Amino acid sequence: MNTSFRDHWQQLDWDDISLSIYSKTAADVEHALNAHTRSRNDFMALISPAAVPYLEAMAQEAQRLTRIRFGNTVNFYAPLYLSNLCSNDCTYCGFSMSNKIKRKTLSAEEIELECAALNALGYEHLLLVTGEHQNKVGMDYFRRHLPAIRRKASSLMMEVQPLASEDYAELKTLGLDAVMVYQETYHAATYQKHHLRGHKQDFFWRLGTPERLGQAGIDKIGVGALLGLSADWRADSYFVAEHLHFLQKHYWQSRYSISFPRLRPCAGGIEPASIMSDAQLVQLICAFRLFAPEVELSLSTRESSHFRDHVVPLAINSVSAGSKTQPGGYANDTPELEQFAPHDNRSPQQVADAMIAQGLQPVWKDWDGFLGR
Repeated sequence: MNTSFRDHWQQLDWDDISLSIYSKTAADVEHALNAHTRSRNDFMALISPAAVPYLEAMAQEAQRLTRIRFGNTVNFYAPLYLSNLCSNDCTYCGFSMSNKIKRKTLSAEEIELECAALNALGYEHLLLVTGEHQNKVGMDYFRRHLPAIRRKASSLMMEVQPLASEDYAELKTLGLDAVMVYQETYHAATYQKHHLRGHKQDFFWRLGTPERLGQAGIDKIGVGALLGLSADWRADSYFVAEHLHFLQKHYWQSRYSISFPRLRPCAGGIEPASIMSDAQLVQLICAFRLFAPEVELSLSTRESSHFRDHVVPLAINSVSAGSKTQPGGYANDTPELEQFAPHDNRSPQQVADAMIAQGLQPVWKDWDGFLGR
């Protein structure tokens, strides 16, 4: 029995998986569509080129499953960027240490202003984001500021550098509910190509992060790949499905979230190794809903307003809106500091109104502390 996802990952062959995906037939897709529960082999069929003619059927089934599990609700959250300091050099990120941008880490007073601005927009679900800098925005920084932020939020998520299990357990006592940690790509050679300096070069330390989160009892764990970083988005997405399956089997007490970031423009950014069309992203989102009906699927402001308005009603149950991707951006908009350029620049209320017009219910707050989380 595999004791870690690293062991399982080492038994998976990228080229064999890619070949299997591209060899799927219409019969395989129809079998997957008609299955009561879908296997990882069915997921392969659903993300394969053979599934393209079945996109409408996939979308209808994805929407049906989404309504059964989540009703008409769509959860709204906002990223709160605390710092753009980073000790890594990554080819695709605006915060990379080699990029000549202004660096800023929010003080307690600035954090309070950001929280007030977000609360005024209606937000109570916050995602705390930093660059990866252990000394300046590590555990000491989080210990100082998480309790105050938690008092301004009904749920608190983080997307920061990978930490040890005991650190996550401590942060849970300070009010942390969820952690998003994306592998970027599951293709090791590609991973090394794009991570040039810093702790993020350690592929396996990052790969094991969701397991450390499960060991710490974190309520929700987010995984995903940066679509377009590797030459085969289908293979990368299949590895995400493998990772999700492993985590659900071994850390079933936690809930899970999948995100679908595509490469977006940023300072010092790169061209995608593979271009993923809008139709292909819809196919992938629907495939994940069919494969994992109970899992949260999230779509950020990296995508356009037109795309989000058409895709959220199909299978998405968590969105960001009005996002600022730089420290202090809500109280004082300074775009030269941003991590990437958002594509949907509408206000949160405009996005909410668009959802309401389609019969969906925006959820700004979905629990209180006394409910046990």
